[in-house]
Amino acid sequence: MNFLSLYILILVLMMMGLFLSKSRKQIQIIMITGASFLLLLSGALTYLYLTERAAGNTAEMLFRADSVWYTPFNIHYSVGVDGISVAMLMLSSIIVFTGVLVSWKIDPMPKEFFLWFCLLAIGVFGFFISIDLFTMFMYYEVALIPMYLLIGVWGTGKKEYSAMKLTLMLMGGSALLLVGILGIYFTTGGSTMNILELSKLKVPLEMQRYFFPLTFMGFGVLGALFPFHTWSPDGHSSAPTAVSMLHAGVLMKLGGYGCFRVAMFLMPEAAHEMAWIFLILTGISVVYGAFGAIHQTDLKYINAYSSVSHCGLVLFALLMMNQTATTGAILQMVSHGLITALFFALIGMIYGRTHTRDIRLMGGLMKVIPFLGVSYVIAGMASLGLPGLSGFVAEMTVFVGSFQYADTFHRILTIGACASIVITTVYILRVVGKVIFGPMQDKHHETLTDAVMYERIPVIVLTAAIFGIGMFPGWISSMIGDSVLPLISQFIR
Repeated sequence: MNFLSLYILILVLMMMGLFLSKSRKQIQIIMITGASFLLLLSGALTYLYLTERAAGNTAEMLFRADSVWYTPFNIHYSVGVDGISVAMLMLSSIIVFTGVLVSWKIDPMPKEFFLWFCLLAIGVFGFFISIDLFTMFMYYEVALIPMYLLIGVWGTGKKEYSAMKLTLMLMGGSALLLVGILGIYFTTGGSTMNILELSKLKVPLEMQRYFFPLTFMGFGVLGALFPFHTWSPDGHSSAPTAVSMLHAGVLMKLGGYGCFRVAMFLMPEAAHEMAWIFLILTGISVVYGAFGAIHQTDLKYINAYSSVSHCGLVLFALLMMNQTATTGAILQMVSHGLITALFFALIGMIYGRTHTRDIRLMGGLMKVIPFLGVSYVIAGMASLGLPGLSGFVAEMTVFVGSFQYADTFHRILTIGACASIVITTVYILRVVGKVIFGPMQDKHHETLTDAVMYERIPVIVLTAAIFGIGMFPGWISSMIGDSVLPLISQFIR
């Protein structure tokens, strides 16, 4: 069996174990064991990939495997990874591992919850290892479908409305995406769906002008591209904690990854022509999301609008089409995934104790739950870009790369995007000052208990990853940068 297919095999075995489980303890053992294996597998893959690169292996994709799946349409089970995929797989493994621990006491129906959770994870991992367009699209759909039930059954608040809105909008994006993928396939002769081979065949420019916007918007819906972002705040606010972590931390990254790997890579000429349109839309996402977060009083909505802003930075940097900005975009995906997962984990733990997410009803948490309070401050500092944390590394790389263009249009848009840092600082410090350090509210008395061990472990893992990238960014930056260069070589200006 191919090394990369172990991701899918582990998750399938986890699902089989869940079907046979008879108690909560068995469910917990199966999930934490499987999630640990996924994390170890990603660590081993990262080490092997870096070793191969150090040995001089310059192949565009490593650990490749290919087998015929459906001959009439030349659909293959084709997998392979480069530095970008390896970074995304490591991020996904960390979020799945921490999400399992955060859901340790999930009720009701823990078995069913984790079955859908595993199916969602299969879609995510399968998407990042696929280099066949149809296989990638299939895994993309597998990742979206479980969200409806995970939110509609185990969510809170307006969960049925949020689940339906999320599903309909993302499926609408999938419809655009399917048209774009089929258009790419048929206009290149219908001989292959392998992304690497399609890039050599070249989609005719007149066809690119039709299929690029469809494909970019199809993926962009999941990446919270303005004005198709409205599902995100409602979906995040109603989802259970682990699903919010996986959704904001990983699932939204499928959008940015697909925009770059499929839309821009396969249709570079149209990407050049239409980049200005989507730069404006992503610039609006960046600023609008930050302003939206300022006006919220619900902790989850604040983080959800923040995600719109930070994911907007990913698409914004990708559309700059140079190595520095694109490397920054991938770093931003990793960094934001870790930070937002930490935020949602902490918000879930705080809500479980205070039974409210309204910042107007909270205050002085540092005095009664100091571990969670300190962790929230760290997450906030990372989000606003404090040096030494992953957010600073990612955002600085994005803005330095974006500012490389000397023309007025790109410089103005970059300065506008930079303004989001100031806005982010406002809402982060507002929440930290009020909720963590503000006057203690009557409800938050000394009976509140701090995080227990199974809650501390995911917080420590995510925090360590944020510090690790912030303090030692060189290895991941070079790994991503080396993989970015051959992809953008056909549209470097």
